[in-house]
Amino acid sequence: MQKPNTILTDTLGRTHNYLRISLTEKCNLRCTYCMPSEGVQLTPRQHLMNADEVYEIAKVFVANGVDKIRLTGGEPLVRKDFKAILKRLSSLKTTLSITTNGILVDRFIDDFKTYGLKNINVSLDTLDAEKFNHITRRNQFSKAYENIHLLIENGFKVKLNIVLIKGFNDNEIIDFIALTKALPISIRFIEFMPFDGNNWNKSKLVTQQDILEQTTNHFGAKNLIKLKNENNFTSRDYKIFGHKGEFGIISSVSNPFCDGCNRIRLTANGKVKNCLFSNNETDILTALRNQEYIEDVIAKAIYKKLPKRGGMNSFEQLNDPKQHSNNRSMITIGG
Repeated sequence: MQKPNTILTDTLGRTHNYLRISLTEKCNLRCTYCMPSEGVQLTPRQHLMNADEVYEIAKVFVANGVDKIRLTGGEPLVRKDFKAILKRLSSLKTTLSITTNGILVDRFIDDFKTYGLKNINVSLDTLDAEKFNHITRRNQFSKAYENIHLLIENGFKVKLNIVLIKGFNDNEIIDFIALTKALPISIRFIEFMPFDGNNWNKSKLVTQQDILEQTTNHFGAKNLIKLKNENNFTSRDYKIFGHKGEFGIISSVSNPFCDGCNRIRLTANGKVKNCLFSNNETDILTALRNQEYIEDVIAKAIYKKLPKRGGMNSFEQLNDPKQHSNNRSMITIGG
């Protein structure tokens, strides 16, 4: 049994048992909502966490109450030492999961099985190859889609992450939900969120209400089943009667879930972010390299966490481009 959490509990009593580790700022796609068109300034390699440092930092988090670790990026599977990192993290006896674009997963199926990584979120924003090329700036739809089915066939718990953008892919909501009829997967619709360089504005937002209206109009209100939310939920989950799979809505903008947030983020260059929306970061990598007591650094980051969306409490604040540019681009945060 893990020892009671102290440093991972914030001033509002929220306990953070879920660590999301970004392994790299690099990606083999160029998604428009994640990366500015001109790209991003990559952190020099010497300022990024190496495999040993990823493990040592994660070990401290686990010792203080973290029992779930998600590996993110960029694209985590482009990191050359990914297998070595996964092997070491598996020794911490915590639940491991990953968010990936799916393009490289066929190379790592056996590693996932060997080291107990069963929960895999695949980002796939469209079922149309032409749209895929447009939003990712790469021609890789077939590979991603084939690998999603490969994961399902191999018994992994698969979730598809779809960032909805009005006028782009909101006409595919029903098509995505239709996949759950025969496939035991979870579709997760994610509201388009503001980050540096992604040209966010409210008019592009597809809300929870929009999604449910489309769903009930197509499938009928009587066939829409509301599922029980998980503890510390991000996704409000539903199911269509008779379908094998389910779908959820992550409404970070229109209907946030900050009250029960249990997530803490570690960027590839060793900064702790206590909220996806916040520009506040705490440098843990330098402290580790200086052989300092990093528990104090973690506690400092948790203590600074604000009640809601990193201090953006209204649509007026969300609509202010200055608020977005003060934060990182999504690719350098890690989701």
